[in-house]
Amino acid sequence: MVLGTSSGAGKSLMTAALCRVLKRRGETPLPFKGQNMSNNAWVDQEGGEMAYSQALQAWAAGLEPVHAMNPVLLKPQGDSTSEVIHLGDSAGTCRAEHYYRDWFDSGWAAIRRGLDELQASHPGGRLVLEGAGSPVEVNLQSRDLTNLRLAKYLQANCLLVADIERGGVFAQIVGTLQLMKPDERRLIHGLLINRFRGRRELFDEGRRWLDTNTGIPVLGVMPWLDELFPPEDSLDLLERRGRKRSAELEIAVLKLPSLSNFSDLDPLEAEPTVELRWIAPGEPLGSPDAVVIPGSKQTLRDLASLRSSGLEAHLIRYAQNGGELFGICGGMQMLGMELHDPHGLEGDGPPGQSDAHVAGLGLLPLRTVFSGEKALHQRQALVLWPDQQPRLEVEGFELHRGTSEAIEDCDAFSADQDLGWVCETTSGTYLHGIFENGPWRRRWLNRLRHRRGLPELCEQQPHHSRQRDALLDRLADAFEQHVNLEPLLETST
Repeated sequence: MVLGTSSGAGKSLMTAALCRVLKRRGETPLPFKGQNMSNNAWVDQEGGEMAYSQALQAWAAGLEPVHAMNPVLLKPQGDSTSEVIHLGDSAGTCRAEHYYRDWFDSGWAAIRRGLDELQASHPGGRLVLEGAGSPVEVNLQSRDLTNLRLAKYLQANCLLVADIERGGVFAQIVGTLQLMKPDERRLIHGLLINRFRGRRELFDEGRRWLDTNTGIPVLGVMPWLDELFPPEDSLDLLERRGRKRSAELEIAVLKLPSLSNFSDLDPLEAEPTVELRWIAPGEPLGSPDAVVIPGSKQTLRDLASLRSSGLEAHLIRYAQNGGELFGICGGMQMLGMELHDPHGLEGDGPPGQSDAHVAGLGLLPLRTVFSGEKALHQRQALVLWPDQQPRLEVEGFELHRGTSEAIEDCDAFSADQDLGWVCETTSGTYLHGIFENGPWRRRWLNRLRHRRGLPELCEQQPHHSRQRDALLDRLADAFEQHVNLEPLLETST
């Protein structure tokens, strides 16, 4: 089990690295995170929701992601409220102060069932568990679902990861261990220092101090990796700064307050000629080559934020001047003309309107009606835009509430006319993962490049999963070079 001294210590990627290393050794690693809180989700082949980070770990392990790998998913939706997903299905909503009172028993049952399903489907596999946040939040320890309770339940060999980039690494480690009970501390088989800059021998004295004063060996010092790995949560987007020397296009991405499925943008971030600029409401839009409005967990609230910050007016003016706007899922819904939320599922509409009828940006002739049923599907579709020839087939997944329909004439995004729409330079789709399709991504970028008079890029590009797999290999290479795994692989006593 990979535990961390804090959120963002690098647990997700270290777990992915472990999975890839064990796969190389001929094992069947089974990634598992009992409870995750994230709006960055994936939909498995059965239509079950799970956190994207566990999907990434599954790919590292060479497995198809399944929701049993993340049996409890909490999706924040504002006002200290979250949607609760149990074993891939929405189970309801909860307020933070009532969560453990109302959801602890059912959550623990879901976690045990997920473990049983995962192990039954892969006999002989080795569980590789990821913790959540810090394992020693003293106000929550008695109700902990996914850290030390799970570690003790399974008698897992634990690796404690600390992020030296944050500073105070000795206090992080010693403080975390000090707050553990003796039977919990005995499960910690090693320490890992993550994101170290410079020559590793500069940390030799610190390593010896930790070995001596904690009695737990430092199994490795992972260097700061320049590779751009998928962020663990939306906070990690703040670290994505700096310009690419080879960038020729600037694409603005709206950093919505209830941003979801931001991993949709990873393939664009990986393009060497593209610079992504994340813009929060209230920040200047500038004059980018395109604007992407990504998914949203609370579409109407995020739309209200665009409106109150003045960014709505800038987006409309940008589109009217011929700027390229592209919306994904909730982002596309915002681009429409009418949004109806009769059950208050996507955020508060104007007071006094029982139907919660809200005007969108008015840039696509769409009417969206939110309902309790979610669309949860993996999809393949023949796209008709930007160009119909040669024809391209794309894949991705749907994850949204409600349906949209065109109320005026406009072009269909694909042969499946419920997946997206196009009107002049504004377009959108319900298909998450659209940019992972290499030929389509390059065709869309070439549309932007043509407007700038730039030469076309080759469209014969593989699916982004191949590039992601190469990144995971490089991560595993670094892990094998810098971390001694053997104490973690010993049989627990």
